Amino acid sequence: MIAMTLAEVAAAVGGEVHGDPALLVTGPAYVDNRTPVADGLFVAVVGERVDGHDYADGAHAVLGSRPTAVPTVVVPDPVVALGRLARHVLDTLGTPVLALTGSQGKTGTKDYLAHVLAAAGPTVATLANNNNELGVPLTVLRADPTTAHVVVEMGARGVGHIAYLCDIAPPTVGAVLNVGTAHIGEFGSREAIARAKGELVEALAPTGTAVLNADDPLTAAMSGRTRAATLTFGETGDVAWREVRLDELGRPRFELGHAGHWVPVALTQSGAHQVPNAAAAVAMATAAGMPFAEAAAALDGARSASPWRMELHERADGLLVVNDAYNANPASMAAAIDALAAIGARAGRRTVAVLGEMRELGADAQAGHHDVGRAAAAAGLDVILVIGEAARGIAEGARTAPGWQGEVIVTAGRSDALAWLRENAVARDVVLVKASRGAALEVVADGLLDTGGTTAEGGATR
Repeated sequence: MIAMTLAEVAAAVGGEVHGDPALLVTGPAYVDNRTPVADGLFVAVVGERVDGHDYADGAHAVLGSRPTAVPTVVVPDPVVALGRLARHVLDTLGTPVLALTGSQGKTGTKDYLAHVLAAAGPTVATLANNNNELGVPLTVLRADPTTAHVVVEMGARGVGHIAYLCDIAPPTVGAVLNVGTAHIGEFGSREAIARAKGELVEALAPTGTAVLNADDPLTAAMSGRTRAATLTFGETGDVAWREVRLDELGRPRFELGHAGHWVPVALTQSGAHQVPNAAAAVAMATAAGMPFAEAAAALDGARSASPWRMELHERADGLLVVNDAYNANPASMAAAIDALAAIGARAGRRTVAVLGEMRELGADAQAGHHDVGRAAAAAGLDVILVIGEAARGIAEGARTAPGWQGEVIVTAGRSDALAWLRENAVARDVVLVKASRGAALEVVADGLLDTGGTTAEGGATR
């Protein structure tokens, strides 16, 4: 963050200083007092269960809605003020912002983009998927005069959310990756999701660039909603790929092309669904002025900066665990299942899919879980281990799939699933673990890799 006195912070956000107005803030803003930042600005947010003001002791300075025991800038709403402060910093620095949204692939694409742009200059990017009205300004406020690019992931829970985030961090380059069914329970339809996601390209100035998925009709149609230039990615896009093949760990090898130039790329993460993520990242970097060949070449060696996304772990005995437990929706489930099947086929391993609930599907929840079960059966997986009653539709979908000869197990919870895996998963298996964030299935992945752990009592139904 740029150095600012509390008086300057107050002027930027319309607040009042309680304490020393000359106190200098040089560290970034933060909201978790458990991870304080030296010389930073603690943002005291009042939540449903916790009031940040109660944890302000020890902070260097505070942005809050009432005075605290330490120097505080008092405002009516600290979250709104945080956004205003971020906008002030961006306006002062003039650093280009590359923003992206989509129903799936946001965090993977963001991580690829941050890695690629780092080859061209210091880059600040969203940590994990902190993509809301707190995460976006907190990302921006990590920028300083040395920052060459700011990369922000933007999420939406409804119409108007992305427009608000774009007012905090006006994008120079804005990408919409796809319009799927994630959060359809909140939006009601894919068309409503498209309206919300398209707010990103509407926020672009005529000098900006909209990066759009040429293979997704709802996304491609957003070219008519922007004043900016358009650059597409996809199998039929301006930035395209060809000759995709997967190695024994399901990692894609392919060529990425733009304007007649083709560059070989080898990714370190598993799954063919990584290819459009990588292409979108290169398209965004190219739109920001980075030479295409340089951007594409920078993909080699890129690793996820965010946890539990197609992480490959090999246990000492050779068991392979694919930890993709961060989140899930029908499309990302299908992609992960395809990656699991590819690893099994190429490495001669038995495939075990440990699948939990997909949340926020609304009225489509039952059908969505059924579809995932049918997709797992169609992929020819050997074992489908379903965790929890809310995900039982996956088992039902698999059991009703024609011709599938695999095994389905339904467990009551994580402990039961881990007990079954420790008893039945063997060295030559490959195990995928995936569900929505609330299911916390990383506990299962970690427990399976920790051979010294203990199991909990519980039964399973077949």
